[in-house]
Amino acid sequence: MRQIVIPMLGLWMCLCGGVGFADEGPVARIGESGESLELEYPVNGHLLKDSLPLYLAEGVRYFSAGVGIEERSAAYPPFSLKLVFTAGGKPFLAGVAVTIQSAKGGPPIKIPREHVNGPWLFVDLPSGTYRLTAVHADRTQDLKSVKVEAGKVKTLYLRWQEEGGSAILREAVSQ
Repeated sequence: MRQIVIPMLGLWMCLCGGVGFADEGPVARIGESGESLELEYPVNGHLLKDSLPLYLAEGVRYFSAGVGIEERSAAYPPFSLKLVFTAGGKPFLAGVAVTIQSAKGGPPIKIPREHVNGPWLFVDLPSGTYRLTAVHADRTQDLKSVKVEAGKVKTLYLRWQEEGGSAILREAVSQ
């Protein structure tokens, strides 16, 4: 009896949507217009679509994400720089203004805080070394010599402490 009940229970859960073995995780792709990022994710056997704005500054594309489980678990295009913002006891932080300046000179890339609606900021920078300034409220973090390489995603974790303007920086590079 037990040998029949367990497989039948598993089959019933799959058919009722309790377990989705065929479901893949969320996927984000640049939309046809090039002005948004299309996010597709499965919910109860249906494919739902959402979009995130894709911005352009000084010829460099960027977008903000990381709000909600679907955005945090999505596979994103391999932009060379990913910034993750946190503050004090809060797990995530939005509304950070960012300025990126190439070590070679040229106009800075200015990302207004209104474009950073989530705790993650993806920036599609060409290979090189950059100076990065991030501002939240009245506190500034200035990072010198941030190196990015084509084909790799460099992830920087920026954390503002609750008191004072000091920061904790962690860095990760993935391929």
